Amino acid sequence: MKLWRVVLVLLVVAVAAGAYVVLWPCGPDKETFVEIAPGTSSVAIADQLEAAGVIRSAFAFELLKAWHSRNDVEAGRTTDVHGRSGVLQKAATLKAGEYRFTRSVPMSEVYQRLVAGDVFTIVVTVPEGYNIFDVATAVSEAGLGTREDFLAAELQHRELVAQWAPGAESVEGFLYPDTYRFSRHATPEQMIAAMVKRFGQEAAKLGIQPSNAARVVTEASLVEREVHLDSERPLVAGVFENRLRAGMPLQTDPSVAYASMLHGTWTGVIHVSELMSQSPYNTYRFKGLPPGPVCNPGAAALRAAMHPATTKFLYFVADANGATRFSETLDEHNENVSEYRRRTY
Repeated sequence: MKLWRVVLVLLVVAVAAGAYVVLWPCGPDKETFVEIAPGTSSVAIADQLEAAGVIRSAFAFELLKAWHSRNDVEAGRTTDVHGRSGVLQKAATLKAGEYRFTRSVPMSEVYQRLVAGDVFTIVVTVPEGYNIFDVATAVSEAGLGTREDFLAAELQHRELVAQWAPGAESVEGFLYPDTYRFSRHATPEQMIAAMVKRFGQEAAKLGIQPSNAARVVTEASLVEREVHLDSERPLVAGVFENRLRAGMPLQTDPSVAYASMLHGTWTGVIHVSELMSQSPYNTYRFKGLPPGPVCNPGAAALRAAMHPATTKFLYFVADANGATRFSETLDEHNENVSEYRRRTY
């Protein structure tokens, strides 16, 4: 009878100890990162977690994983009409990647995070119309390196866009606007490659071909910067097409501003001297499209450049409400400009 009581006490103690190890929160007293390399065994993963102070016991973590694995398999077991059993579901696996721990949590939560692949990433958002300078700043502000290093990579890794723009001087225009999640250790080249890859996916959806991509992206970048209403983008693209066919200079301010950005002289205002500059991006002096994109356009602008509206408009100017007024003649355009100035000054 005494032996039975001893066994019972030991059993209760063992259960309590196990519950404490598995259920009672544990964790580091400061921000801790654990990076699990691909192919790492579950035993090695448990050892890493224990060494980092994320869990109390690697052995207990292995037992927890074994218990979950058994339940996962049992949950996927079935029986066919002949009474034969089979397994439809494999046990969950622990995902590789870098994990961030900032507080004490039960071991079960740590296990579930590794099964879900809840790896730590840093978000970088690239809005429509950002240029390479803006993207470099966004990356820097996210804590993923310096603006200078990222900008240097944007200028260097032109091979990433060679299939669409063989003569490109940078990756401008092909860093597709989106929200990205990067590892803390992502290099500028890796981040740029991810954005260019995203462009390729969208280009395929829109039907953009390597043979016409450079032109489409360049025109779309001007459309992106000129107006903010998607409904007006095809009309602006139509104006550009009409002016190109007529042999008229595009006279678009975004390209002039971009020329100053490339030279590091942009002040936020276009000066008369900039309208007279010899930069090939000066569409007031030189006819045709500029030599490359002036920003990274989104889907609406790309679609507009591919399918410009058919009109007789040759001019456009913003109105006092933020919309755009289009006109066929210079006289009508000048009247719209005068009206805009009367309402805004």
